[in-house]
Amino acid sequence: MTEIRPARAADAEDMTEVQNAIHRAGLRPSPVDVALIHQRYLDMDYRVACTVAEREGRVVGFQSLKRAWPGNPYDVAEGWGIIGTHIHPEAGRSGLGRRLFTTSLEAAETAGLRHIDASIAVDNAPALAYYSALGFRPYQQGNGTIQHRFDL
Repeated sequence: MTEIRPARAADAEDMTEVQNAIHRAGLRPSPVDVALIHQRYLDMDYRVACTVAEREGRVVGFQSLKRAWPGNPYDVAEGWGIIGTHIHPEAGRSGLGRRLFTTSLEAAETAGLRHIDASIAVDNAPALAYYSALGFRPYQQGNGTIQHRFDL
C-alpha cells in the first residue's frame, strides 16, 4: 500500500534518491544532493505543498507545488503555481502521479492559484504524457523545455 502524505525533513534522503534514480534513467540532466532537496522543496519560501508517496517506509515519489516568485528560473508569471513531479522509475506507471496531483490540486485551490505551470524537457516523453493526461496544455517552448499550463 502506498501512503500519500505531506513531505517532512526526514524524507530528504529518499527524495534525493528518487531524483538521482531519475537521473540514472536519463530523464534528469544532473544528480542532486540532500542540501538541494531542502533548498528546492522542503525549505522553500514560496512552497504551497510538497507531497510524498511512501511505500513500505520509503519515499518512491513526490510532487512539489510552489507559487512563482520574482525572477524564478522557469520564467513563470508571478502568482502562478509551479509544479514538479518526481517518481522513482521503479514505481512509475502505477497511478502515483495522479494521486499526488489530487493533493496538489486541492492545495492550489486553497492557495487561490488560477494557473499551474509544468516546465518539461522536450525529450522527457513520460513527463510530457503524464502532464497531458492530467489536462495540462503547452503554452510556450524554449531552452529545451515545453511549458504546459493547467487552469483552475
